[in-house]
Amino acid sequence: MVECSAPNLDAVFHALGDATRRRMLADLVVGSRTVGELAEPFSISLAAASKHIKTLERAGLIRREVRGRTHLCHLDPGPLASAHEWLAVYERFWTGRLDALERLLDQEDAEKTDRNPPEGDDP
Repeated sequence: MVECSAPNLDAVFHALGDATRRRMLADLVVGSRTVGELAEPFSISLAAASKHIKTLERAGLIRREVRGRTHLCHLDPGPLASAHEWLAVYERFWTGRLDALERLLDQEDAEKTDRNPPEGDDP
């Protein structure tokens, strides 16, 4: 199981906690983008976009490559694996709970059917 207090995990969830940063990551899934391209859909300044990008970099979710004056950002999905592993524990918990609820509801439906057979099925 993933350590709950891992600093990197904290940074990943902090980075994912903002809709702008989540959208930037989604854009990077398609391919590398410049800072300007990442900023464009939000009508934010390059300075504001750079702050978001730095947060993503600190979390290890992206890496920035400098080519002259151009900063190219690339997705690094590795840290998402730790977040996914941590969330998987809760996924298994809720799946188990929902499976138990489904069994209970199926049992109740079966009991209702046994008590009230469909009409026309008289022996």
